[in-house]
Amino acid sequence: MEMSSPADLRVSGYASLFGQPDLSGDQVQRGAFAASLLKLPDGRLPMLFGHETDQPIGVWDRLLEDRSGLFVSGRVFSGSARSERVRRWIAEGAVSGLSIGYRVRRKSQTSQGRLLLDLDLWEVSVVAFPMLRSARITQIDDVISQNPTSQRSLIRES
Repeated sequence: MEMSSPADLRVSGYASLFGQPDLSGDQVQRGAFAASLLKLPDGRLPMLFGHETDQPIGVWDRLLEDRSGLFVSGRVFSGSARSERVRRWIAEGAVSGLSIGYRVRRKSQTSQGRLLLDLDLWEVSVVAFPMLRSARITQIDDVISQNPTSQRSLIRES
């Protein structure tokens, strides 16, 4: 059950994209999150800033694997000084990266790096510099302006 505050900032994006090597050469393969997602309590996962576990900034209420990768949608809570700072950074475009915290359950090795086949997903963090450069927040529901129907897409046309 989602208990949302009108002041929460809803964000969405891809925390991981399949088949794309990150800066260390790791590539997540389609299906790597499937078992982990089925075991999530209430279908939720903590939203952290910079993988810091002591102060979650929100919750990911929707996580799913699609053809592209791991899509996440969640809420940055209002109220704490830390979450308010992160909300501002996201809204202003200063921070837009996403990064996954996980334990590898099954992998294979290639000359370029690891193929990650089965991951135990622990958290998804908002970060300034994601290991997978394309893992980004792509949508912000602009509740800061108190207009719940306003949304901003962060996907840039090229």
